[in-house]
Amino acid sequence: MAMHYPRRQSNVKRRRTLGFRARMKTKGGRKIMNRRRRIGRKLNAM
Repeated sequence: MAMHYPRRQSNVKRRRTLGFRARMKTKGGRKIMNRRRRIGRKLNAM
């Protein structure tokens, strides 16, 4: 029996959808980043 690994997403795709630049591109994304800044999180988005 072969093991099946769920969702092995490539890092490039991951960065493109969830990365810092992707977040800054949209209004909602910038909102997310500002919220995270207020909480005091580091901002690599990921």
